Amino acid sequence: MKKVAIIGSVGIPAKYGGFETLVEYLSLSIKEEFACTVYCSSKSYPIKQPTHNGATLKYIPLKANGFQSIPYDIWSIMKAIRKHDTLLILGVAGCFTIPFFKLFFKRRFVVHVDGIEWKRGKWGRLAKWYLKTSERLAAKRADVIIADNQFIKEYMDSTYGINAVMIPYGADHVSNINLSKETIDTFPFLDQSYAFTVCRIEPENNIHIILDCYEKTNKTLVIVGNWQYSSYGKQLYNKYNSINHIHLLDPIYDQNLLNQMRSNCSLYLHGHSAGGTNPSLVEAMTLGRNILAFDVPYNRATTNDQAIFFSNSKMLYSQISTGQISNGDVLKSIAKQKYTWETIANSYREIL
Repeated sequence: MKKVAIIGSVGIPAKYGGFETLVEYLSLSIKEEFACTVYCSSKSYPIKQPTHNGATLKYIPLKANGFQSIPYDIWSIMKAIRKHDTLLILGVAGCFTIPFFKLFFKRRFVVHVDGIEWKRGKWGRLAKWYLKTSERLAAKRADVIIADNQFIKEYMDSTYGINAVMIPYGADHVSNINLSKETIDTFPFLDQSYAFTVCRIEPENNIHIILDCYEKTNKTLVIVGNWQYSSYGKQLYNKYNSINHIHLLDPIYDQNLLNQMRSNCSLYLHGHSAGGTNPSLVEAMTLGRNILAFDVPYNRATTNDQAIFFSNSKMLYSQISTGQISNGDVLKSIAKQKYTWETIANSYREIL
């Protein structure tokens, strides 16, 4: 049985984001064919399970995100390289080291590049240089490059002269759920028509545009995110949280509760402007939500151009004022064709 190490996520059981959800369902799908080890951040798992979904869990005492993601990934690679046939690396943070490890170990490196990480606004000049260099080294030295979005694949292919494999995320783990009495009692503003989004509170997710628009309306807006993580989030929270029809909620890790909130919103707002196929977007599509998305190639590719797009507060205001957004059924049909875990797991199985 071939041994596979999965590196670069926070870990499983999934409770954080897209990579973690991918690892959750992928490890479950391949457990009969591969001996799988998942490297996890001990900072995010006070209780350290030895196994999950048939995978062995190994813990690294660093955070998996931010600047610590670089030593976190490199440390994981160093621990995995001797004992595994294939290393599936999620993100390029540790890929600077691939040429070095290739000198001493005949291992297969499969790299999921995520988005064009070095273009994210949160990084400084040095970090951008490092990430762009790591991206280039991954493209040139990894055995397989995976892109989760057609636009990312085209970027990697044209920039580095390779043939990346396009594999998106799955979303059929979510299902429509009615609001429970307990949820309505806790969040009474959900018992009406409301727009909803859940994301990290970062400038590239354009939360400032969404809030600026909804401040000018009387329509109910609910946003779930990590408001206290950055000065950007704190400033937005302090400015808008006292407005009666705007509700800014702290992170929610209860998947059932999140599904209730998403299942019953009249409009899902997707402000992400960086990355590839974003999991929260394909999940909203799977639930059949009407969607307004920020106008970037990634989101157009994910939705087959069937979402309604905005690029500023004025445009968003104009679109929600019409009250005629009804693309949910079309987007749900697209999700059923493109974003199922069975299809995605089969694609990874072939590569591994």
